Amino acid sequence: MHLFKKNIIAILVCSSLIYSGCKAPSIVQDTKKLPAAPVYSSSPDTTNTATIQWRNFFTDKYLVSLIDTALKNNQDLLVTLQEIEVARNDIRVRQGQLSPTVSGRGGLGVEKVGRYTSQGAGDASTEIKPGQAVPEVLGDYGLGVSANWEVDIWKKLRNSKKAAVTRYLATIEGKSFLVTNLIAEIANSYYELLALDNQLDIVRQTIQLQQNALEIVKVQKEASRVTELAVKKFEAEVLNSQSLEFDILQKIKEKENEINFLLGRYPQPIARNKSAFLDLIPQQVHGGLPSQLLKNRPDIKQAELELSAAQLDVKVARAEFYPSFNISASLGFNAFKPSYLLTLPESLIFSLAGDLAGPLINKNAIKAEFYKANARQVQALYNYEKTILNAYIEVSTQLSNLNNLEQSYNLKTKEVDALITSIDISNDLFKSARADYFEILMTQRDALESKLELIETKLHQFNSVTNIYRALGGGWN
Repeated sequence: MHLFKKNIIAILVCSSLIYSGCKAPSIVQDTKKLPAAPVYSSSPDTTNTATIQWRNFFTDKYLVSLIDTALKNNQDLLVTLQEIEVARNDIRVRQGQLSPTVSGRGGLGVEKVGRYTSQGAGDASTEIKPGQAVPEVLGDYGLGVSANWEVDIWKKLRNSKKAAVTRYLATIEGKSFLVTNLIAEIANSYYELLALDNQLDIVRQTIQLQQNALEIVKVQKEASRVTELAVKKFEAEVLNSQSLEFDILQKIKEKENEINFLLGRYPQPIARNKSAFLDLIPQQVHGGLPSQLLKNRPDIKQAELELSAAQLDVKVARAEFYPSFNISASLGFNAFKPSYLLTLPESLIFSLAGDLAGPLINKNAIKAEFYKANARQVQALYNYEKTILNAYIEVSTQLSNLNNLEQSYNLKTKEVDALITSIDISNDLFKSARADYFEILMTQRDALESKLELIETKLHQFNSVTNIYRALGGGWN
């Protein structure tokens, strides 16, 4: 009893020395905070377009079908799903570290020691039975179980598990953010494809008009009202428009292949609505309040979870400065002959030990790990603030862009109408010799450019609506 008390006192003294030598540095945190974000407009509205499911936001059945296919086959999305699976199994690894490790053992072997060694001399004098000594060549047979358990005094293992769970949740938010971007990218590409189809139609209509004008000029040349120069100018204009037709055809092919790549399939025609693109009306959007971004944007929630995980990593690294307490135990049978292996109590072996260990000197590696984790925590904080700032700026920019595009589209429509009228006027004036061929060429060229620009403006409107929907955090739910 007296010896037991001495051992307890010795353990306590060693523990105090280890603990005093393992004092951890303090955690450094950045205390700067972003100011509250202002509202998007002077008349804030709590209605938020991001709450609309993408199937209800995009009404084109062909576009919905393309998005459905992409959500099943897109390679980036499939890779992200495996990252989620990796994170899920990492939780199991951390959970396993909290529980005792139990392992079974079985073995056999032979051993011969020298007679003139201390062990050999002792064995030679040992009798198994009266008159029978231990043989020179001994077998070694063993069977048993052993266990080892690190007692989580400083919550190091529990915080490690919490960090793994938090990162698992972050990968889910990352997957949602990828889905949002994927849907927006497919929608934008689809609208670009529709715009190219309509631009192709306009170019072909313009080629027909130019060819008609060319025939008129040829007649005028035969009547000596214009020169060969006018004919060649009109021919060059037709050839230029025909070249533009093939450029657009190539862009259509490239855009189809881009969509096919996002859908995870080989090149094939993209089914789409080829009706008049200019007659389509973009969806109405509502920006809501900036505070709703924190709930709707998956990348903000992902950055927040990454910050929480980094904070837990700092706690885990800080716990490395403190002593760890391990308990180990074993129980089994050991004998030099199989028939004696299960003989009780002679062949029974067991052990139970506790181990308290901690760093005393040369803690540079542990300090480095701690400071590295602390720096990553501050880095995660800056990334979180940057993500919030970027989200607000994206929404603000796209809302302003949508409003300006609406004004631009109205003016561009009037410009196209005026130029279409001017084509008829210039043709009539040319036939009556009151205008030269150069005016007709310039009028047709200006009208073509304005029509193409009008389609580009309509495309930008659709892209802006899609980008606002993505920026507000819509599409993943």
